[in-house]
Amino acid sequence: MELEIDRLAYGGSGLGRTVDGLVIFVEDALPGQRVVAQIRKVKKHFAYARLTEVLRQSPQACEPRCAHFGSCGGCRLQHLDYAAQIAAKSEQVRDILERIGGFDDPPVEPAIPSPALYGYRNKMEYSFGDVRWLEPDEMEEPQSVPDRDFALGLHPRGRWNRIIHLRECHLPSPRSVEIMKLVQESTGKSGLNPYTTKTNTGYWRFLVVREGVRTGQWLVDLITSDEPKARGEVDALARRIKAVFPEVTAITHTTSRSKAAVATGDEVRVLVGPGYIEEEIGGLRFRISPRAFFQTNTAGAERLYREARALAGLGGDELVYDVYCGTGTIALLMAAQAGRVVGFELEPSAVADARANAELNGLENAEFVQGDAAKMLREGPVWGEPDVIVLDPPRAGLLPDVRRLVPGLGASRIVYVSCNPTTLAADLSEICMNGYRLRIVKPLDMFPHTPHVECVSLLTRR
Repeated sequence: MELEIDRLAYGGSGLGRTVDGLVIFVEDALPGQRVVAQIRKVKKHFAYARLTEVLRQSPQACEPRCAHFGSCGGCRLQHLDYAAQIAAKSEQVRDILERIGGFDDPPVEPAIPSPALYGYRNKMEYSFGDVRWLEPDEMEEPQSVPDRDFALGLHPRGRWNRIIHLRECHLPSPRSVEIMKLVQESTGKSGLNPYTTKTNTGYWRFLVVREGVRTGQWLVDLITSDEPKARGEVDALARRIKAVFPEVTAITHTTSRSKAAVATGDEVRVLVGPGYIEEEIGGLRFRISPRAFFQTNTAGAERLYREARALAGLGGDELVYDVYCGTGTIALLMAAQAGRVVGFELEPSAVADARANAELNGLENAEFVQGDAAKMLREGPVWGEPDVIVLDPPRAGLLPDVRRLVPGLGASRIVYVSCNPTTLAADLSEICMNGYRLRIVKPLDMFPHTPHVECVSLLTRR
C-alpha cells in the first residue's frame, strides 16, 4: 500500500496510517516520505511493514556515509539529517512519557546533541562468525567471494547467525577500524575457525577494542574458546598488534567456555601492559578493565554527568546514594561536590573497579557496597538517610522492589539517568505516585544515527 510517513517512531521506523487510522511502522522510512510498503505482520492496533519504494523523498533525507548502510544493524538513521534525528528523539521521549507514564505535558527539554557525529565510540565489540553476510554487490557473483566461512565485523540487522565482514565503520575512530582489519587478516590466515553456537565448536569469538580518548591509551581484548594449544596463535597476534600499533597500551586474552554468544569469559590473561586503560572525565581519572562498563561516548558522557550533577543541586554536605553505581563514575563525580556518597552495585568486579577509581582520584568520601540493591536499600539507615538518590539502571529499568523502596527513603531529590525511555516512563510514574513530582527531563543523544536516546531526569519530594 501507499503511505505518507508522518514521523519517526521510537526504535527508528517511520510511522504512517491507513485511511481508517491503523498505525503502520515502516522500517527505514523517513518523515515526509511517501512510500510503497509491504505489510509483514498485523497486530490488533498496528502493523509492521517493509519499505519497497520511495515515491516522494523526504526533505530531511541525506546521503549515508557508510558503505554497509542498509545491511548493518548499527546505524539505522544515517540517511536522516542530524537536526531531524535530534528533534525526533525529543518528540519520542515526550510521547512515551505521555502514553506509558501517563504524564500530561511532561517537562521534556529539547534533546542535547552529541558533541561528535562520527568517531564518537570509545569501545567497539566485533564478532567472528562462520557465515559471512553478502553485500548487494557480492550477491551478483557469490561464488567469487573468498573465505565465505570466515568473517569478523558486525551483525546484519536482525541476523544473529551472520556477520558482515567489515570494510569500514564510522562510529569509532579510524584507528579502531585499522586494528580490527589487522586482526581480520591475521585470524583469517591462522587456520583456526570462528566459534559457532550451532555446534559449540571453533576458536575465535570476539574482538573488543577500547580507546582512552583523553589519555591516548588503547586496550585490545581477544576473546576465544578455551583451547590451550591455540594460545600461541593469540600470543603471536598480540605481538603483531603491538608492533604495528605501539600506542596500544594493553592487550588481554579472554577465554570462554560458555555457549552464549556474549563477549565475556572465564579467564583473562594479560599479554601486554597492565591489563586496563585509563580515561579522564570531569577532571577525574577512571580505570577501565576489559569487562568494565563505561559510557561509550566520552564527550557525550561528560555532558551527561555534568547535567546529572547540576540537577542534584549539591552544596557540599549532602549524603548521596548512587544505586546501580557500576564502576563509580557518577558517584565519584558527585563525591567531588557532596559530603558523602554511597554506591550500591551487584557486580563484584564493578565494585572493585569503583573502589580502585576512588583511590586513584584520592576521594575518601565515597563508599561502594556490593550486593542486591533492594536488600541494601531496606538496610538504608545503616548508611544514613540520603539527601539525594541517583538512579542509573540498565535498559530493563528499576527492579520492582527498588522502585517501591526508593520513595520511602525520603530523599529531597532523585536524579534518574536512563538509556531506555519506555522503562523510564513506567518508573517515573510509580515514583511520582508515591510522593514525588517530575521537574525536568533532559534527553541527550549519546548515539548519533541510531534510535537510542539517553535521558537525565529530576524528581523532587512534594
